[in-house]
Amino acid sequence: MAARAAGGDGDALTRHLAAALAPHRGKILAGYWPMRGEPDPRPAMAAHDGPVCLPVVPGKAVPLVFRRWDGEALVPGPFGTSHPPDSQPVLRPDVLIVPLAGFDRGGNRIGYGGGYYDRTLQLLRETGDATAIGLAFAVQELPAIPADPFDQPLDLIVTDRGLIRPLR
Repeated sequence: MAARAAGGDGDALTRHLAAALAPHRGKILAGYWPMRGEPDPRPAMAAHDGPVCLPVVPGKAVPLVFRRWDGEALVPGPFGTSHPPDSQPVLRPDVLIVPLAGFDRGGNRIGYGGGYYDRTLQLLRETGDATAIGLAFAVQELPAIPADPFDQPLDLIVTDRGLIRPLR
């Protein structure tokens, strides 16, 4: 909400995210259910031509699990999250829309301190391809974020002002 109050354009963000996802038609897309004023990926997720899944936090300090989501009601999870019910199949995403608190032009991100996306991206990248697309309002950009060896970089950053290809 703070980013929207500071001038974040949700409609532009949706347009840019849809454009970023267009080359990934048919691939399994992991989105997220927004909370804490996060940018809302749901309109672009709904327009995605392919399976969509949402993250499930299975425990502390472990990679995320992703369950298929077809629009059914979600169940509450830990840390205020919401996710598909256990009756939905587990999917391995090819493309992930990654929430963040801040980002820099190097593709580094600040998350919420649990390391879930770093662990998950590391596992997915060790066992195949996985594209990480950070979603943020432009006002969330920082000059530089120190990266630790275990931090997983973003492949693309989508903001309400456009697409940012990380400088590496």
